[in-house]
Amino acid sequence: MAVELKFSDYAHRELEKILDQFSSTKGSLIMILHAIQEKFGYLPKEALEMVSEKLKIPLSEIYGVVTFYSFFRLEPQGKHVIRLCMGTACYVKGAADLLTALEQIGLKEGKVTEDGYFSLDLVRCIGACSMAPALMIDEEVYGKLTPDKLKKLIENFRKEHQ
Repeated sequence: MAVELKFSDYAHRELEKILDQFSSTKGSLIMILHAIQEKFGYLPKEALEMVSEKLKIPLSEIYGVVTFYSFFRLEPQGKHVIRLCMGTACYVKGAADLLTALEQIGLKEGKVTEDGYFSLDLVRCIGACSMAPALMIDEEVYGKLTPDKLKKLIENFRKEHQ
């Protein structure tokens, strides 16, 4: 079962603190969204509804901002984030095969594994073209991967970081 934050009384109080801190600043929407995501790891629907009400901005406009900027997340992340590079060098050297391998072991783009351990993001470039195909797990880059090497990497990562 994916780990998901329940919007508790505590979460409401924390959100109120964020809104009180930034809401009097003109053009504060993006600052508020960043603060919420930093606090909760993503932008819960309930939080966006509260922002809409407090700032008197239509929820549809807030969703427009959130979906325009790729750094905002509407879903929770796993304990460890895998970023698979789909840039030209990585794609040409087999990134699509790596994506297939990740899907075979239960990772889906933009989703958290059932145990909450991993989430998968597809990104344009991680700056490791000489190591293509490459991905990152958290802040560590792994390159020159094949589907078999990748499956072993994921297995070993789980063992080492449990």
